[in-house]
Amino acid sequence: MENKNQSVSRTFFSYCLYPDIDFETYEQGERIVLLLRSHPFTQLYIGVNTALFVLLLVVVNLVLGQIFSFGQTFLLNCFGILAILSYIWFCFLNWYFNVGIVTSRRVIDIDFDSVLYKEVTSARLDKIEDITVKTGGYIESFFDFGTILIQTAATSEANVVFDTVPHPTDVIEAINKLLGRRHA
Repeated sequence: MENKNQSVSRTFFSYCLYPDIDFETYEQGERIVLLLRSHPFTQLYIGVNTALFVLLLVVVNLVLGQIFSFGQTFLLNCFGILAILSYIWFCFLNWYFNVGIVTSRRVIDIDFDSVLYKEVTSARLDKIEDITVKTGGYIESFFDFGTILIQTAATSEANVVFDTVPHPTDVIEAINKLLGRRHA
């Protein structure tokens, strides 16, 4: 975090320092410090579920292949593969667009619960009262990820939660540096 001139922005990374991006509620003159997504390890269930769905499709093919004709089996396989690919796509979109953003003025949590529903929570840096990190267990400690809860003093602004983000202590350090500059 020491090099403030270098932008490190990679599309599929979970922890991007000084990314060169804009977002919907971007304010003029605001500098984006961090872009956070859930740690990739937390997305392994997608691979496991996909493997189970493919295995289920193979078992269904073995059973239904003897009952249905080739054309009917082919059509069922097309629907099955389409369902599996749709599942992967929606899981990817959910991971990619659920982001936490730390800027020079505020912290923002953007959550997409489905393709059609979005929730944006924002808190100004001067309203932040407390920052808490929750990590538990061997997996979170080993892979260095956790949940960050940012509590605000204002009743008009909600608390901000970054779920399962990588390097939570670095995130808190960056926010504290921004708070230190603000309150100094």
